[in-house]
Amino acid sequence: MKFHIRTKPGNPCKGTLSAGPALDHIPYPCALGHGGMTSGKREGDGATPRGSFRLLEVFYRADRIAKPDTTLPVRAIRPSDGWCDEVGHARYNRPVSQPFQGSHEELWREDHLYDIIVVLDCNISERRQGRGSAIFFHLAHADYRPTEGCVAVKLQHMRQILKACSPDGAIMVVE
Repeated sequence: MKFHIRTKPGNPCKGTLSAGPALDHIPYPCALGHGGMTSGKREGDGATPRGSFRLLEVFYRADRIAKPDTTLPVRAIRPSDGWCDEVGHARYNRPVSQPFQGSHEELWREDHLYDIIVVLDCNISERRQGRGSAIFFHLAHADYRPTEGCVAVKLQHMRQILKACSPDGAIMVVE
């Protein structure tokens, strides 16, 4: 299943996620990066990268929500889980365990944005330093405020989307 992300006219930080019959052709609202979309992703630019990104793995907070129903690989987030965002570090754009000396993002968060995270194959398979890290598909704030470069939807929509996912699926950020 391919999911298409498009910006809403007049608001480059909000968009819609749509797919074919598996989701009844319903476009779901989504939040995008505060830097809009970009074809030249750089670490820290706050932009959502354009492109087609395979859905690699799902992480979830087992202490808060039930395991997502999906054919993708799924594992529970641990309090020690992080993601390296330090340009030049050998673990750049890779999961890490804390304590970790380099700059990293914590996956075990107080807010609910990372109660479900889908790791996108953005700068992972063919990693290049400084071209963006921790680009995830995750949960949105209630008001769909912009992300740091990720794509985010509400929990109920995430659950429906994950049910429709397959290991060969992708999110296509197109415009």
